[in-house]
Amino acid sequence: MTDTANQSIAADLADERLIRAQGIGGYVRQFLGRLRAGDLGSLPVIIGLLVICVGFYSAEPRFLSSRSIVSITQFAAPIGIIALGIVLVLLLGEIDLSVGSVSGFTAAIMAVLVVNEGYSMIVAILAALVAGLLIGAFYAVLYTRVGVPSFVFSLAGLLGFQGALLYVLGTQGTINLPSDSFLVQFTRFEFVSPTMSYVLVVLIAVAYAGTQLLSVRRRSAAGLSSPPVVLIALKAVALLVGLGFLSYYVNIDRGWSYLWVLFAVLVVLMDVALRRTRWGRHVFAVGGNEEAARRSGIKVNRVYFSVFALTSLFAALGGLLQAGLQTSVSQASGTTDTNLTAIAAAVIGGTSLFGGRGSAYAAMLGIIVLQAIQTGLNLVGVDSSVRFMVTGGVLLLAVAIDSVSRRARSSSGRG
Repeated sequence: MTDTANQSIAADLADERLIRAQGIGGYVRQFLGRLRAGDLGSLPVIIGLLVICVGFYSAEPRFLSSRSIVSITQFAAPIGIIALGIVLVLLLGEIDLSVGSVSGFTAAIMAVLVVNEGYSMIVAILAALVAGLLIGAFYAVLYTRVGVPSFVFSLAGLLGFQGALLYVLGTQGTINLPSDSFLVQFTRFEFVSPTMSYVLVVLIAVAYAGTQLLSVRRRSAAGLSSPPVVLIALKAVALLVGLGFLSYYVNIDRGWSYLWVLFAVLVVLMDVALRRTRWGRHVFAVGGNEEAARRSGIKVNRVYFSVFALTSLFAALGGLLQAGLQTSVSQASGTTDTNLTAIAAAVIGGTSLFGGRGSAYAAMLGIIVLQAIQTGLNLVGVDSSVRFMVTGGVLLLAVAIDSVSRRARSSSGRG
């Protein structure tokens, strides 16, 4: 190791110790420094969501009613799960344009097995999920072994699986799911009880504080900076109070839907997998610089295989949940604006189109923004054509912010 490298490492460690010694003030300055360097994180989408809420509430107070919030979260969940898969593939700097068609096709498999063939709902759901997993594996083979670009094979998949949807449905066109089936009941009518919602809030706050304190202990043992314990306590209390109030407010209506809870659990699990596991670090490494990742010993092809498989699996799961929410599967399932909405949600939520930057929470934030826009425009009586134009404008703004912040980070790195 050269003297220059040793000096750089020593300087970084000195900065870490200085920040740690300065306490909360040091971390505030560190946060502001990251913002100036272009590391905006989820801040733009959070500000945008606040602006959307204030604007629509001013035009129609029902927008922030308990019933409206419950509906926004419930109907956002299926597409949000599909967007979660898009986040993964975008982290690699790739794209999957077929998630909508895959969601419709796998939902059709489930519907035909249940209604036409008489299989149980569990068996049909498992068959549909396996189909989604196999589609993703096939995509991975095309990319890693044949060398077909993701844009090309996913565009082919968009068309091909749309045709497969029509073939599976045949002359029926639409298949109505049994109203008493597990899937319909779960997606439409199952809600968390008020008592259970408060228990979950407490468990979430305790789990957050526990994981943060464990991280502080590990970083301190390694001589790295870590947030002050007081700051962690304040964040945990804020999380407890915020989620507690939201739970109280939605419990005025029906409460949190189990569909939304499932989506939230998947987001948390994927966030932990991306930030806390070797696989997650490899995903970011490949998305940041594939050649450097390969030279460092990472099995790049395995990373691509896992991500494409998970993306299609999430597409299948989202399609099944969407079918349950709509109580049917039709020739239009997954073929309208599902693709664009899922991709837009991932990008609007803060996932970079250039790869290597983003988080699982981007899917949640992005789909809430899009569902809030749709709900607000419906409440104020605006034509659906405006929704597409507004969504396009928001997507363009998100990509522009990402591009500007990326240049800022690049300039900061050179400096």
